[in-house]
Amino acid sequence: MVVMKERIIRLSETGEVKEFVQAAEQCDFDIDVVYQHIFIDAKSFLGVMGLIMKDMRVSYSGEDQGFEQVVQKYAVA
Repeated sequence: MVVMKERIIRLSETGEVKEFVQAAEQCDFDIDVVYQHIFIDAKSFLGVMGLIMKDMRVSYSGEDQGFEQVVQKYAVA
């Protein structure tokens, strides 16, 4: 059984987007970023950059400690 993890994050500047995408690229599982009805691959810098300053949902089913730390860093209460 695959357990999906979801967190709400907000990235506020280009450097944060770069850090998030680089962490996502290190993962061997799919990671989606969702804003309203828009689904974006978290490994796409330009896609994620288009959602800067917005609360977005990160959805994934794998396990990677480095990625978990980055998601936690940008999590919205």
